[in-house]
Amino acid sequence: MADAITSTDYIKHHLTNLTYGNHPENGWSFAHTAQEAKEMGFWAFHVDSLAWSLVLGLIFLFIFRRAAKKATSGVPSGMQNFVEWIVDFIDDSVRGSFSGKNPWVAPIALTIFAWIFLMNLMDLVAIDWLPMLAQWVGGTFLGMDPHHVYFKVVPTTDPNITFGLAIAVFLMMLYYSIKMKGIGGFTGELTLHPFSAKNPLLQAIFIPINFLLEFVSLISKPVSLALRLFGNMYAGETIFILIALMYGAGIGFGIFGGVLQLGWAIFHILIITLQAFIFMTLTIVYLDMAHQTSDH
Repeated sequence: MADAITSTDYIKHHLTNLTYGNHPENGWSFAHTAQEAKEMGFWAFHVDSLAWSLVLGLIFLFIFRRAAKKATSGVPSGMQNFVEWIVDFIDDSVRGSFSGKNPWVAPIALTIFAWIFLMNLMDLVAIDWLPMLAQWVGGTFLGMDPHHVYFKVVPTTDPNITFGLAIAVFLMMLYYSIKMKGIGGFTGELTLHPFSAKNPLLQAIFIPINFLLEFVSLISKPVSLALRLFGNMYAGETIFILIALMYGAGIGFGIFGGVLQLGWAIFHILIITLQAFIFMTLTIVYLDMAHQTSDH
């Protein structure tokens, strides 16, 4: 594939999602080019990102459900040991960062960590294997031009996925903030801090200033969550693509590219784990902040 198109086309192809949407001229269809995907607008679906997110989420549920059903008080299996180790790790993280009482926080943290880790892990699959398989399937069974079959396999390199995760965390923050503090308490948190005064007139002046500062702080939480995960994974995927280009530049560059790819893949294991851990930890911290009342 890399030797049939230019390097620029190769990079663009690997960074373009399989998009389905309502095109102004073609109606509801798959985009054949990146320009067509752009013309489909906001409500187009990134089919590859959504499909892989769903599949990886089901894999997570299957593995943990199977381990739970086969759990024994005797000598545990390797899978049970692995799952119990992850659960203990998540439990320790929640105990260290969450001071409230909520039985849902640990399951939420476990789901976020495992799901994001699995999505990030797709970055270690050889860059051309699954896209080439998708091209073969599209060309053989769907009658599509193989070069117009786009297929990204790392959901967290898609900002739609990372923002979806971050917005879900944001909605939980709002829900628990209102539940624990009430509408009045949550409104007061946004309008009476950080500046306050005993003088009613001065306090009235401070309210819009406080709201602006607190609102920006509130909105920055999901935005930073989404962009941090997306930026790190997108950069890592781009580096894998650039290294893959070296295989088409001769034997010498191919061998050098193989060494680089192995080194980057080993280092990237740390990145994909760290990004899942950071997203989970910040989620726990944000939920802890949402549970804190004036009594704390």
